[in-house]
Amino acid sequence: MPVSKGEMEDQISRALTQWEKEYLGRGSVAVKTDIIRNIILIQLKGILTPAEKNLASTKEGLLSIKRIRADLIESGSEQLKEMITRITGKDVISMHTDISTRTGERVIVFLLRDNLEEEFRK
Repeated sequence: MPVSKGEMEDQISRALTQWEKEYLGRGSVAVKTDIIRNIILIQLKGILTPAEKNLASTKEGLLSIKRIRADLIESGSEQLKEMITRITGKDVISMHTDISTRTGERVIVFLLRDNLEEEFRK
């Protein structure tokens, strides 16, 4: 039985939260996934630890957190791409991510080879 767009977005959010807990040792407070054409946009809230929030008060600390967090996600990027391909059935062309040390949010964007959103209109 085919899943709805909302169900697939929820599957992606839950899988990413599980990956965070297993790979990074802790998950974000809230995760929201949106499928837009060939783009999967994921917003993660509450990702910074109290120590990281404190460290982000200086420019050096802020840059350090961004660099370390980017390296951590990058080191697991193949797992993340495989997870998205498994859930969606679509090839991932690229993955992009950034973190806001001011809001404690991260965005992850996956670009797919095909328009996934079209599949839900059929």
